[in-house]
Amino acid sequence: MLEARGLTKRYEGAGAPALDRLDLTVPAGEVFCLLGPNGAGKTTTVNLFLGFLAPTEGQALVCGVDAAKDPLGARARLAYVPETVTLYGALTGLENLGYFVEVSGAATPRSEFLPLLLAAGLPEEAATRPVRAYSKGMRQKVGVAIALARRAQALVLDEPTSGLDPLAANEFAKLIERLRREGLAVLMVTHDLFLAKQCGGRIGVMAQGRLARVFGAEDVDHLGLERAYLDIVASGGTA
Repeated sequence: MLEARGLTKRYEGAGAPALDRLDLTVPAGEVFCLLGPNGAGKTTTVNLFLGFLAPTEGQALVCGVDAAKDPLGARARLAYVPETVTLYGALTGLENLGYFVEVSGAATPRSEFLPLLLAAGLPEEAATRPVRAYSKGMRQKVGVAIALARRAQALVLDEPTSGLDPLAANEFAKLIERLRREGLAVLMVTHDLFLAKQCGGRIGVMAQGRLARVFGAEDVDHLGLERAYLDIVASGGTA
């Protein structure tokens, strides 16, 4: 579970807080999609859960572990897939997975590496090829396999389908749905309203550091979500 309690971040010299009293809970088995324009507070939220920033006030909890007080403990339970997954181009998918598993200290046996890559949607023939030839979508799948290998209980995704073609984005969305069914708590930051509607159980819209509104994905259609998003952003979160 991911939980923000009154989570606030102010940067020295800045006027308004980058994140203002965020209260949010993402339980196991839910995908929460976080929408908002650049500067709305989405990246700050991610960095607070990862323990890369210390909150000014409040707490970012990963499965009950305070990310500021025990960042290593929080990261042991959390996997992060950024917009661009950085891998070693000269190594194969299998070799990259093995390297990152070893660095993380996970006890995943090598016999599970290929099944994990396949479970993440990577074609079997690609697993033994250098990743320099991988598409962005294939790299994202290796990133998900790394998360699976670490036995993460929560997953944070930052613009995971940015730059993917529609087919690859749809495959990735199906993968996230499978992870949800397997009990992961998933927080996905995205600009893609269609992806949010496809993947999210709930959809939050941020503006000017605040979580302005939360929708149930089944309670709003694509057009209604788009109109609400534009209204919220135009009003600075007061709509």
